[in-house]
Amino acid sequence: MNDMPFYPRCCTPLTDHWPLPQALAGVSLMSTRFDPALLDPEDFGRWDVPAQKGVSKRQAEFLAGRLCAREALRSLTGTAFVPPVGEDRAPQWPAGIVGSITHGAGWAGVVVGSSQHWSGLGLDIERILAPERADRLAAEILTPRELERYSPLSEDERAELVTRTFSLKESLFKALYPLVKQRFYFQDAEVLEVTHEGSARLRLLIDLSANWRNGIELGGQFTAFEGYLLSLVSIPAQPGEIEPS
Repeated sequence: MNDMPFYPRCCTPLTDHWPLPQALAGVSLMSTRFDPALLDPEDFGRWDVPAQKGVSKRQAEFLAGRLCAREALRSLTGTAFVPPVGEDRAPQWPAGIVGSITHGAGWAGVVVGSSQHWSGLGLDIERILAPERADRLAAEILTPRELERYSPLSEDERAELVTRTFSLKESLFKALYPLVKQRFYFQDAEVLEVTHEGSARLRLLIDLSANWRNGIELGGQFTAFEGYLLSLVSIPAQPGEIEPS
């Protein structure tokens, strides 16, 4: 394959940027927009991405995510690499690398970093929910304490809170799952606080392993743009930077 800067028709040129409020040392974030209606199945072979079965949306988001991963790894390590899918459906990163892939509603992005500096990275993108849908999902996504903060808000504020909480908990799962190899759910963690600047604090409400127990707190960040909410949970490689409650 040559290295000419062409892209599949279904994807916009990849963007190497940092839309989140706090930059992380040695972490690369690559993103693209994609349109399933423009998918050409031959692009999987052209870009050395394993072909996927399913509807065009599923194929396009997989292709877009793997293209972002390939170029993010090239930016970080100098070597382009498409992470294969593991038995648990999680991407398999090269040795010494941690990362996360997200896609939804026509946007795909990837973060990658060195395991010398980061134990886990979790990235998630969501369309901000309509108020009616947010109200229907609130009891599933929010813990009782989160629901207390949710109830007095206006409908737009409630929609943003549910979307943000959903996304942060998804990012938390993506950051922690490679470390604990155990699934957990929305009621197993809570968002303690968020700031107007886009930082967040989360707490585990379940024991996941000897090192990841009920009460451990982790930092996250988020940003809203063009009807999307993007969140990231990052786990430093130094254990002392993870705070117990």
